[in-house]
Amino acid sequence: MELDKMDENDWKYHGEGNKSLVVSHVQFSRVLRLLKYPAEDSENPPQTAEQAFRQIQNIVDFSSNVMSSLLGEKFIHSGEVVKLPLEFVRQLSIKVQHQRPAWRCDKVMDIYSGCALCLPNLTSPALHQPTHTPPLCIEIKPKCGFLPSSKHVSKDIKTKVCRFCMHQHYKVANGKWKRRSLYCPLDLFSGNRQRMHFAIRHLIEEPQNNFKIFKGGQCIYSSKEGSDDSLDLNSLLHHLRPYFMYGNNRINSHMTGKAVLNDFIQVLVNALLSGGGGDGGVVMDRQGEGRSFCEASHFNRERIRHGSQGLPSDSVLFRILQTQMLDTLDIEGLHPLYRRVEQHLQDFPKERTRLQIDGPYNEAFLEKLQKCPTEDDGSVEYAVAKVHQYRVAMTAKDCSIMVALVPSTEEEEDDEGLPSQRRHRDFLSSRPPAFSYSVSILDLDPKPFDSIPRQLRLDQRIVSCYLRTGGSLPKGSLPPLPGGIFAAAEREDCTLLFHPV
Repeated sequence: MELDKMDENDWKYHGEGNKSLVVSHVQFSRVLRLLKYPAEDSENPPQTAEQAFRQIQNIVDFSSNVMSSLLGEKFIHSGEVVKLPLEFVRQLSIKVQHQRPAWRCDKVMDIYSGCALCLPNLTSPALHQPTHTPPLCIEIKPKCGFLPSSKHVSKDIKTKVCRFCMHQHYKVANGKWKRRSLYCPLDLFSGNRQRMHFAIRHLIEEPQNNFKIFKGGQCIYSSKEGSDDSLDLNSLLHHLRPYFMYGNNRINSHMTGKAVLNDFIQVLVNALLSGGGGDGGVVMDRQGEGRSFCEASHFNRERIRHGSQGLPSDSVLFRILQTQMLDTLDIEGLHPLYRRVEQHLQDFPKERTRLQIDGPYNEAFLEKLQKCPTEDDGSVEYAVAKVHQYRVAMTAKDCSIMVALVPSTEEEEDDEGLPSQRRHRDFLSSRPPAFSYSVSILDLDPKPFDSIPRQLRLDQRIVSCYLRTGGSLPKGSLPPLPGGIFAAAEREDCTLLFHPV
């Protein structure tokens, strides 16, 4: 990629979050992630080019030096900061503007600094051969996978109902979503295949911001915020069927919609439980039965017939969960420590650098949070270490998992072209095609130090909303889809039976 010969026509809108906008190259497996500002700052950027460069470099350092060590290098792509021609960035901003969702346009793309983060395009992996079937890529935001047990938790409901399930009620009550998702992160993180299958099924039925499917780099399945548009099951099945309709060495063109979805989920569960190299032992659930089940989950515990509660120790979910559990105090126990640090910084402003409040995110930062004493000795060092731990845990609670599925033909099965840690076989029973799959973790930005008071206020609002409604939804919200798309798939299966021969 020659930075001095950048052409905006080589790039297309890919997506965006709260703080950045992403464009992807039309030919190469690359994306650029550019910062965003509030629209009112469009004429007067809130930071200099040097500050923008440092902000993006901090994201790279945090990912490569801190999160990579905790989550495993094999899952992380930290990328690099690049300086782009300003005219290219301006033209790119004009080109993508009409493709942006209206509700995201309260912010504008940074066209002043010329800084961007360059990353591999994980929705269109480089291991894909362009002549073959395009790869599928599934993006999952798993959210927090455990219930807090801190003595600082003031409301008992937080130890019984997970944050995600309570937050669903709050989001529906505030009109962010029309209906709640029945997905529960504790089911996904359980390591039990039945519960994981149940969790992914509900992610498919109500994706919200937590589930997307890409085919050949194009998003083919997702939800739009605030929309009650029904998801197009037939379109999804149309895309998935060619990947799963082979059985016993013959094409099974009448494979039912439900079977296609079940096979798809099975492959996804296998990828999430895979280690990415080496044989990891299964770590039994050490949280205790109470902390591994959420009372709001619709999964019937009596359905568990077999299988352990626990995750392989080298799986992506295990590494994420362990990092999330650095939040040992809950926001309620952490906030007084934040106030201790805040007071110290008011008295001694120059200490901000020594305590690495804004980075640099290097080995010394990692050591601070890894060597934190277990007991509070009243020091500012203890408080800072716990705040750093909490910020890292929050990043792990908000990350995305990308699972790329590349169909393999029989001729490819002995191909040595893929790095061993990236290559895993998945034979659906005895059925070809097999998939090579790679698992990656995205969205590993450091959480700002000063976001902690806001986190406390949000936590209080979510819990009080749930307690006030008794876990019931407000009038006017749409009920969860009865049977969801799986019921629709079964209805579609019935129509298949009556097609004239």
